[in-house]
Amino acid sequence: MKWFFSIASIVVLLDQFTKKLAVMFLREKGSISLVGEWLKLTYAENNGIAFGVEFAPPLVMILLVGTISLLVVFYVMKSGNRTTLFLLPFALIFGGGVGNLIDRITVGRVIDFIHFDLYQGVIMGSWVSLWPVFNIADSAITIGACMLILLHGRIFPEPSPTETPHVR
Repeated sequence: MKWFFSIASIVVLLDQFTKKLAVMFLREKGSISLVGEWLKLTYAENNGIAFGVEFAPPLVMILLVGTISLLVVFYVMKSGNRTTLFLLPFALIFGGGVGNLIDRITVGRVIDFIHFDLYQGVIMGSWVSLWPVFNIADSAITIGACMLILLHGRIFPEPSPTETPHVR
């Protein structure tokens, strides 16, 4: 579990540090281009969850994200599985959740700043932006979730008939 909390702590520290830099250097400027118009650092604040979807008041969001984060830790502790392949995705998800939770508690919304501007414009009569502005915590959550999906068979191998599963 020490390794799990170490990875999660690195994610939280990196996330919070980069968000502080975004507030210091981007809040007033708005956006800095890194690779043409394709990759920018753009200051944004997000009240919702993925893709800016707002479905609950701020206090409910805090309680929801806090509960999910605690459930991740509880599941990892209860599982007894201490392999790197099992702990890493859950550490990334937990660290990302805590990083964004800190923003929700201290700022009232999540600070975002990484902006892949793949396309912004009109499609079939509606204005769309194909990729939201995001942050390190969002990246950690996404990477952890993708690992769980893509490596599911290796992370959660089927127990042999003589073995008993770790979680019941």
